[in-house]
Amino acid sequence: MGEKPLVGHSITYALENGFKDVIITSNDTAILDFANQNGIKVINRPDALSGHQEPVITALQHAVDQLQKKYDAVILLQPTNPLRPKGLLKEAIAIFEWGDCDSLMTVSRNKHKLGTISDGRFIPYNYKMGQRSQDLEPLYYENGLLYIFKTEILNQGKLLGKNNYPLLIDHPFAEIDIDTEADFLKAEFFYNNYRDTP
Repeated sequence: MGEKPLVGHSITYALENGFKDVIITSNDTAILDFANQNGIKVINRPDALSGHQEPVITALQHAVDQLQKKYDAVILLQPTNPLRPKGLLKEAIAIFEWGDCDSLMTVSRNKHKLGTISDGRFIPYNYKMGQRSQDLEPLYYENGLLYIFKTEILNQGKLLGKNNYPLLIDHPFAEIDIDTEADFLKAEFFYNNYRDTP
């Protein structure tokens, strides 16, 4: 996207926000080569900890275990969320450092009428039939833009602690989470048209 692999956008974002200890964990040689060429520390992840079925937490635990330097906290920037508001990371860090939280995640408000299907019938979940979308009960979803968590939380096998702070994001980039080719095309459109949006 924009002549750069997806992971490159997260790398650039971290560097532009002043981070020196940027680390990539992967088993993909192309990703590792790109990171090496850009002076980023790489951790070669075992195949057993890779793949779409493997939870991200095992990759993070492996990466932290491989590091000689010990860190109090970890910031996760996933490559499938390549676009982030410019001031988001600094805002999130300030909240994490000064707030009473052991983890932080970005969330966005759901704007859809949701329901379940039971016995072939649709049952509204967050609204009543005929209710306006503007009057929906406020529900939120993880948008994946970033996560911050204390290393001790990770050592407990979790990403989110008991004192997790939900940082609410109302920005077009929160809609981008790439899992399919259609998602990628949507991300390209946003990148080409909104990348300078604060």
